[in-house]
Order: sequence, then structure tokens, then C-alpha cells
Amino acid sequence: RRYPTVEIRAETFNGSTHVPVPSDGAFLKALLFELRLVDDHIFVEHRDTCTRINHSSVYSVRTEGGDLWPVLAFQKSGLIYACLPLVEETLEPRPPLLTVTGLSQGLALLLGIVDYISPSRKNEAEMSAKIGQLRNLLIQACPLGTPLNTNIRSLNSSFDDIQEMPTDENQPAWRSNTYKGKPQVNVCITEKVKCKQYDKRDVVDTWQVYGAVNCKCDIEGSAPNVTLSLNLPTNGPPLQDIVVHHCVTSVDPAMLMSSSVEPLDDSVYNGPYKFPFVPPSDSFNLCYYTSQVPVPPILGCYQLIEEGSQLKITVNLKLHESIKNSFEYCEARIPFFNRGPISQLEYKVSYGQLDLSREKSLLVWVIGQKFPKSLEVSLTGIVSFGTAGKEHPTDYVCTGNTAYVKLYFRIPDFTLTGCYVDQHSIQIFAPGKPKITASRELISSDYYIWNSKAPAPMVYKTLF
Repeated sequence: RRYPTVEIRAETFNGSTHVPVPSDGAFLKALLFELRLVDDHIFVEHRDTCTRINHSSVYSVRTEGGDLWPVLAFQKSGLIYACLPLVEETLEPRPPLLTVTGLSQGLALLLGIVDYISPSRKNEAEMSAKIGQLRNLLIQACPLGTPLNTNIRSLNSSFDDIQEMPTDENQPAWRSNTYKGKPQVNVCITEKVKCKQYDKRDVVDTWQVYGAVNCKCDIEGSAPNVTLSLNLPTNGPPLQDIVVHHCVTSVDPAMLMSSSVEPLDDSVYNGPYKFPFVPPSDSFNLCYYTSQVPVPPILGCYQLIEEGSQLKITVNLKLHESIKNSFEYCEARIPFFNRGPISQLEYKVSYGQLDLSREKSLLVWVIGQKFPKSLEVSLTGIVSFGTAGKEHPTDYVCTGNTAYVKLYFRIPDFTLTGCYVDQHSIQIFAPGKPKITASRELISSDYYIWNSKAPAPMVYKTLF
């Protein structure tokens, strides 16, 4: 899709240095060349030199008229998603990427298209039909070159509906339709915790918390106003790196200034975090945030020692006393890479049960929905292997005794930061008494415990 109005604006900003966008065929050929999807066996200095290493998905694509920059492009499931955002300033010298607002808008639009197309990637007929509807959907999502709604899945592919303009001039572009019925609001806080533990004196364990607040507001009116507050318990770690949805009408600047890059001080903003907004018609993420929590939810130690043809393994896990001891599920998976199928297994678990996967290369320790009263569980075992085949997992990083345990868990009605939504603080300026539902959850994400008896592939050593 091309936008002549945007191209005219680009020419106005750059004057004689403007590089015109070539034809679709020429642009595609140049992009494939830049992405090394054609002629990758040929060394081309401007593309392949070691002094030019891309650390992002932003490229400079060489065309007959000059170098097109910034071209945002990435591959996903066999498809290439690309766009050329408008830079609202001169391109000489090139401005820093963080100052180009069009890049984040273009990325959001492309990710919306990915979200719309990806579920159908295994069905060619369905994917072709969806790609055929994209043009109609883009007329709604990005009518004049500026993305108004990046949630492509929420749009109606029927062209007849596109012709109907909102009857209320106050209705924002992101409210694609109006709701009729009893008002109700659903809010869910989802926190994900990433962790890497090494159980070594000279290596620092790391953990990070990422939160998202998802809302679904079924409220009558063309532009209903809603105010929602996030609260923290006393002495709870403050929310940082807060990013809000474009439907939020105003926000305290101090809330957005708290960054995880800077050390925490006494003046940091710790709530309540108020968000006044005009909600879209569909489910959306009101905001994202991070937080620096003092401890990971589960502390672990993994030891794997090779003795001849056998492996001796020991896993100890401890649930921190501040964590709610009520899981929807909790399990530890112990993969064995670059080895044959497990032929013999002797083990002892203090709690839960141990299962062997069908391909016999993975141990699954199902801890269940609760830790015992001691909050500690342990597993010891001796593992022997048969002859390796092609179907067994390989890994170039996890060789020898370099190995890990990966934890999977979900704790409903709990967040690591303690963040919660006070239902009584939700204000809705619309007729009728709404039904309000608030929930929260903590989910593991890339939660690794590395073998302390071998070097970890990525370490964070102290300066001493």
C-alpha cells in the first residue's frame, strides 16, 4: 500500500536530497538483496562489510534513486513484513532511531498484521483470503498513512461497513463500533517473571518482571470516559518503564519518568497509578510496565555430574515465603541435549511426581498446585542413555555438563509486585451501574536454573 500524501511530505522535508520510492517490483528486489535472501553467496561491500552490522530491524535499502532509509523489515513464519516510515525532519545527517516516531507506529502496524495473519500460516487458502482482505482493512487501520488502529483483527473486512462513518463526531477512531447492553468492565493484570540462576559466588543471578494490564470495556456511548487505578501494597516495589495505550487521555508525567535504567531513590513515584481513557471497542492492553522486585519467586539449585556413561542429577527448589503457595500448575523440565534416549532412570523425589517424555529425552517433574509446608522440594537421580538418533534434541550451547532446568508455573490471583486494581476506584462516566471484574496472575517466562557444576553460557560476573 502506497500513500502519495506521505511521499509528498517526505519530499517537502528533504528537498533535493529526497530519494523517491521505486516501483513495487524494484523495491522488493532491492529489499530481498539487502536482507541477503538473494545473491547471499556474493560478497557486496556496502551490505556485507563487518563495519556495518545491524542491531535492529531497520535497514538502508539501495535503489537506483539512492538509499532508502529507514526501511523497517523482518521475517516471520516465511513471510516478510516491511514498511517505510516517514521521518518528519531532514535525513542528512541521519537522526537517531529513538527520535523517529514513525518507526514505532510502523512497527505497531506490522505487528498487528502479523497477529492477524499468523494463525492461518499453516492453511494456504485461509492465508490467501486474509492477505486479500488486507487492503480493505488497511483503509480502516491506516487511511491516510497514519496508523489509527493497529489491532487489525478487531476490524471488519466487509467493505460495506467501511463506508459507514460514525454518526457522532466525538467518537474516536479507535472505537470501531458502539456497544448496546448492560455495561461491564473486565481487567486482568498479567505479570511475567524471567529468571536466570547460577548458584555461583562469582556470577550474579538475574530476574526481571514484566506486567501488562488488559482491559475489555463494554460500555454504551460513542466516547465513554473511564478512569482506572493501579495500586501497590505498602513498601511494594514501584512500577517502572510504564508505556500507555494511545487511548489514555492524560497521565502524571512523574509516572512515565520512572526508569529501570536509573537507580531507585526516595522520590520515585509509587502510585496510585491513575489512567483516564476512552476505551476501544475490543480487548486492549491499557499499559505495560516493569519492576525491580527484591527476590525471585522460586530459588533453585541444579547440579549435574557426569560419571562414565551415567549422569548424577540433583535439583533443589524453594518457594520464597512471600509468595502465594497456590499454583494452577508448577513443573520443572529437565532436558538432556546431544544424547540418546534415556534407557535407565533411578530417582527419588521429596514431593510431586516425575514423568519421562515420550521421546525419552526430557524429565518432567510435576510439583503440582502447592509446595509442602517446608516450602522446599528436592529431586535426586541417576540417568543412563542409549544410542542417539536424529529425533533426539541437539543444542550447540548446552554441550557436556552445561545444562539447565526450566520452570513453568502460573499463580492465579497474585502478582510479584503486589500490583492490584481497586474495583471501587474504577470510575465510569456513562449511564447504568457496570459489572466490574478484576483479576491478576503471575506466569513464568524463560525461568532457567543452570547447572552449577559447569560453566553457564552467559554469565554476569562481578567487577571484583
